[in-house]
Amino acid sequence: MIYCAYKTKQFLLALIKLSLVVAAFYFIYSKLFQNGNLSFAQFIQNLMSFSSISVNALLILAFLSIFNWFLEIRKWQALVSSILKISFIEAKSQSLGALTASLLTPNRIGDYGAKALYYPSQFRKKIMVLNLLGNTAQMGITTIFGAVGFMYFTLRFHPELNYSATFLWLAGIGIISLLLIWTFKTKWLNNQKKTISNLLNFVRRIPNKIIFKVVLFSLLRYLIFSFQFYYLLFLFGVEMSYFEAMIAISSMYLLASIMPSIFIFDVVIKGGVAVYLFGLLGVPEFIILSIVTLMWILNFVFPSFIGSYHVLRFKLPKTVS
Repeated sequence: MIYCAYKTKQFLLALIKLSLVVAAFYFIYSKLFQNGNLSFAQFIQNLMSFSSISVNALLILAFLSIFNWFLEIRKWQALVSSILKISFIEAKSQSLGALTASLLTPNRIGDYGAKALYYPSQFRKKIMVLNLLGNTAQMGITTIFGAVGFMYFTLRFHPELNYSATFLWLAGIGIISLLLIWTFKTKWLNNQKKTISNLLNFVRRIPNKIIFKVVLFSLLRYLIFSFQFYYLLFLFGVEMSYFEAMIAISSMYLLASIMPSIFIFDVVIKGGVAVYLFGLLGVPEFIILSIVTLMWILNFVFPSFIGSYHVLRFKLPKTVS
């Protein structure tokens, strides 16, 4: 009887892993080949029409993407080291596997649960907190650069803002904040005070050296994928100063990051924001859509393919005392 239950559990786990990979591949396929804004044939044609996009240029772009994910993996390895030591290979498996598993979830929220599943139950709450710290550091860097960039962009190019939509968005944040405050007063949360207190104490005990590494890796990642976008503008023949490009790029990443979305459609949101911002700078729409699509392929589609291998090889951890 126990053997049958074990076999059933293993079969269900294999079915879930296979379903995640198939679903991820399907959504990537639909985004690339059923894109109403930019068909895949048009995308390839755009790449081939610019002689500056050579094999060497693509190798440089690939290197930047690999370095970007190397830093993300090292950041995760550093975070987890506050509770236990994991190798770079293990951190890579968890980071890329969680990327694939979280493709279908809004704002990649599934990444939290996916990474936690790699650890025994007694570590999972702490793992989710560590993941939150890593994402908060990345979002903090994006917000700081984005706020400065958007201020310069607004003063220089005077974009037309939809004040009604902005008001609704701010009102939504206010309502969510009030709901969170109300939630913090509920009986359920009062019952969780000990757990929350333990997690806060855990965060306070994280060494400053690890926090510094996490912030540094987040900063380097931001600089790399921002430069990668600028390099693509250069390859597509866009004549623009580095400063001018960076205020638009930082504004784009800020606005795109605060919009809720299913991660697989992140390319659509970034594409829409980028088309508007760079349109004010006179950059043609087809160039921006091609750049956003290529950025998405290099930094998320290819890593997701590698992550699918790790998803299929995933095994539930053994409980340790």
